Amino acid sequence: MTRRHTLTRSNIYPLSADKTRILKPLRFALIALAAPLAISACGDDSSSTQKSTAVQSATADASQVDINLFSLNALAKQPEIVDCTLENGDDAQCAKLVVKYLPDEMEIGPFCPKTLDAQGGVWDWDGTKAGLYRLDKDFLTMLNEQGYTFYDDDGTVHIVDNATAKPTVDHACIQVSEDQDVKITLLIPTTPVMAETAARLGVVSKVGIALAGVPIFSDAPSVQRTGHLPALDTCAGHVDPGGWYHYHGTSSDIDTVYAHEHVDAKCTNLTQDPAALFGYAFDGVPIYGSVDADDVMPTDLDECNGHTGLIGDSDISAYHYHSTSEFPNLPKCLKGVVAKNNFSTTAQAGVGAHPPEGTEITRNEPPGGGRPQNMDRDGDMAPPGFDKAAEKLGVTQAQLMQAMDEAGGPQADLAKVAKALNVTEAELKAALPQRPNR
Repeated sequence: MTRRHTLTRSNIYPLSADKTRILKPLRFALIALAAPLAISACGDDSSSTQKSTAVQSATADASQVDINLFSLNALAKQPEIVDCTLENGDDAQCAKLVVKYLPDEMEIGPFCPKTLDAQGGVWDWDGTKAGLYRLDKDFLTMLNEQGYTFYDDDGTVHIVDNATAKPTVDHACIQVSEDQDVKITLLIPTTPVMAETAARLGVVSKVGIALAGVPIFSDAPSVQRTGHLPALDTCAGHVDPGGWYHYHGTSSDIDTVYAHEHVDAKCTNLTQDPAALFGYAFDGVPIYGSVDADDVMPTDLDECNGHTGLIGDSDISAYHYHSTSEFPNLPKCLKGVVAKNNFSTTAQAGVGAHPPEGTEITRNEPPGGGRPQNMDRDGDMAPPGFDKAAEKLGVTQAQLMQAMDEAGGPQADLAKVAKALNVTEAELKAALPQRPNR
């Protein structure tokens, strides 16, 4: 018999080290796709005017998103189903969730280690000797050997709270303070509408919401692009500049990644279950752990880490995403159409910031109007100064970023970048901002 586990209000936080996994039938009918969809790979087109293919419902009045599954500890208001408009212009219904800056009783951290002798969270390093690491002496001294020094001679780590100060050193470990007054509002389509073209997820792209009531985002910014390291805790989460906690991984199955990557770490704020429903993506598609309904890792995942298969104790087949054993263990793109204006916060800064009128701004970063100022329309975080460099070169920031990425990323071959942009290497070097000091 096939089965599917659900992280519920009662089991979403770990109660003991030997707590058994709770098996719970899904309380909702899921959607069966009528036919395979010709979806292109996660590429350059993430247009908000994507045409759609309506999903065929296995049960006429079935809703894929069950608002009763979200943790009461996270909710600032009772969830509700509301009318909404998708980015392709379709009228739809959405689950409207208003959650707190951090679920009650959820313990987060550690993030940055105070000294080389301490142990912090984790980081996915993308430079030489790339991989997932624990933030400790071994990792920080490895970065030092590569020219990125995050500590003083006495072993004190450079830690900066972006909400109260700006880094005065070339390389700082970022650990942001919380703002307990922040509320976050999200809209998730109750029934997925599959897009004609998958929308790729760049850096700090909106992914979805966990059943724990914690927002989910894609990759955090690279140290090689910013010079600084926004530390993640061992559940792959950290605090946004606006003061609210969010995940950068499928945190209910992150221990599977640690086992695969040989990292000495465990998530402590969310029950681990590779078969469980972790949450919903912003297109309404559910996100599960790394194993399918039969407790076997699927081998037919598409470019977005999704597939169509049986879910729960029923014979219903539906499209859904899976985590993987490699970090970041999230969907790489979204197959469905998201709702317009699907994410906002009352925070003073950060992603989706829309503070109430009259709010005294006490945090450093100005409201970002939905995305950081150096993020392009595709969700890619550009290094500071890339917008001006693109203007000097007569190209868009997205074109400059793409050329850099295709030529090697942060350590790109500038001759190749110049050729791709049809400019001289001298013109390119003159336009680009200086790389972070090493």
